[in-house]
Amino acid sequence: MTDNRSEETDVTAAVAIAEQKKKKERDAWSDLLASLSETRSKVDFSRLYEHFAPRVKAYIIRFGMPVAAAEELTQESMLAVWRKAHLYTRSKASASTWIFTLARNQCIDRLRREKAVEYELPEEEIDPDQRHYGEHAVLEERMSGAIAKLPEAQAHVLYLSYYEGKSHSEISEQLGIPLGSVKSRLRLAFSKLKAHWGEEE
Repeated sequence: MTDNRSEETDVTAAVAIAEQKKKKERDAWSDLLASLSETRSKVDFSRLYEHFAPRVKAYIIRFGMPVAAAEELTQESMLAVWRKAHLYTRSKASASTWIFTLARNQCIDRLRREKAVEYELPEEEIDPDQRHYGEHAVLEERMSGAIAKLPEAQAHVLYLSYYEGKSHSEISEQLGIPLGSVKSRLRLAFSKLKAHWGEEE
């Protein structure tokens, strides 16, 4: 019993440290994006691009876009970051939430053009780039809270897949574990997240 409690304490501490590290990293990127509107520094934008472009591409692919379209939309999304950095409000959302919202909007706009589907937006949405702004922030917070309750091994694999957009084989290579273990941990993690989501609802 003592060993189990000690192990649970270690896992909880490890998750807390990981969360603190992620928060510190999110804050750093948010600070950089907030300053970009004033500095217009190409060096700062390059740092943002190198960090977020691969993640945006992975997100767009998960959104259902083909790879070629995802690459094009990633370029458009990151150009939108450069052009619209002055619209970013540090207190409303993290840099990742804001950037992924831009990417999501690019996907929606592309689908509208290709499928000619009519959408109705609420009248109060003055700036289309703020669509689902609060929704993403809430979902990100709920997801982080749910992941924090997972066993460390499952949380780590899910973080690499969900937040960093790594493939199963890349995670297997990075962690030095069999591909089957990666898939198994992800299945267990998603099962627990679904249960957690259901309890919250």
